[in-house]
Amino acid sequence: MAGVDDFILVSVDDHLIEPPDIFVNHLGAEYHERAPKLVRNDEGNDVWVFGKVVIETAALNAVAGRPREEYGLEPQSLDEVRPGCYDVHERVKDMNAGGVLASMNFPSFPTFTARTFLSEDRDLSDALVRAYNDWHIDEWCGAYPGRFIPMAVPMIWDAEATAGEIRRTAAKGNHSLSFTENPAALGYPSFHDEYWDPVWRACCDTATVLSIHLGSSGKMVIPAIDSPPDVMITLQPMNIQSAAADLLWSRVLRKFPALRVALSEGGTGWIPYFLERVDRTFDMHRAWTLQDFGGKLPSEVFREHFLTCFISDPVGVALRESIGIDNIAWEADYPHSDSMWPDAPEELGRVFDAKGVAQEEISKITHENAMRWYSFDPFVHLPKEQSTVGALRRRAAGHDVTVMARSTRVRTPDEKLEGFRQRARRALAASGS
Repeated sequence: MAGVDDFILVSVDDHLIEPPDIFVNHLGAEYHERAPKLVRNDEGNDVWVFGKVVIETAALNAVAGRPREEYGLEPQSLDEVRPGCYDVHERVKDMNAGGVLASMNFPSFPTFTARTFLSEDRDLSDALVRAYNDWHIDEWCGAYPGRFIPMAVPMIWDAEATAGEIRRTAAKGNHSLSFTENPAALGYPSFHDEYWDPVWRACCDTATVLSIHLGSSGKMVIPAIDSPPDVMITLQPMNIQSAAADLLWSRVLRKFPALRVALSEGGTGWIPYFLERVDRTFDMHRAWTLQDFGGKLPSEVFREHFLTCFISDPVGVALRESIGIDNIAWEADYPHSDSMWPDAPEELGRVFDAKGVAQEEISKITHENAMRWYSFDPFVHLPKEQSTVGALRRRAAGHDVTVMARSTRVRTPDEKLEGFRQRARRALAASGS
């Protein structure tokens, strides 16, 4: 197997479960009573309550270290997940045990676009976004410099305010903005509307990557309520492919040539066909659609603007030259159900071996591309020789990574399926399907 112990792993897609004290140090006292609060309900589930809104946490969001029999979509409590999901000190221990040097963490209960924070009081909503970003950058990332790529959430309801927040957080060292794969699906102007130009301009001015995560449109890709959960899980990357096409053919990349977009958790195996398809579409239809890429092919423009990301994608690795070796980054997806923590390095090594990946390419995929795209340099804080999988795992000696049951309530497969269907009904109703 490729020298797994010598890998340096920077993950461009992980997640956190927010702890109950996120607003304590960064929200004005006048807002404390009205801020979202983590509450344990009568069923024993921990839920966030914000006014009349109750936000559940799906169990698939936090299954690291749990047996697969416990996977499901029903809510849960913090007692049922690894502390590394919500405690930054335990997270770093888990990262060390999994050989991961650095990680970018998407939000959970605020959603990828912070739309949970929208209320009738716009001042409160804006204050919650600023407080969340300050907590994430100053406390979560700041606790261990060099171990986390900072990320901000937007004020999705206000493009100008989001642009201001991009600039404010960039001054704190942040170069990633969590954003939606389809703003129109959330009731906002589409990517094609000039409404978002202040956001694109701020991203360009501050070298901030637009990190578009799978599922961030708030819609489940599922044909029918009675479709098995496997259908939804299989189709999850479809939305991210739609986002790539929508942005690539839009005016946005032509007007803002410095804009960079990450297709987070979207996989890579589909990219070669996608690039062939957009080039053929351009060739066959540009005479009447009047598309103009300045003398370039759409595939060339794609490689200038898009970072593609994968967890375990042997097909994508095999086709890496057709994608663009400078456009691929690895992600761990801790603590979600697709993650192979703590054995991700071994899985990655097997794929690299099977596909004959050279060391120069391995370095780009595992950390160099992520560092370049996100203006991130962990080696300022930790020398390279201390940043490898082997070195980090030696530091984690004795840290328990045993797979163990954590659910406080035993749920039958039928109960799990019913929980999924209830969520599917809500998602389909919300989308108007």
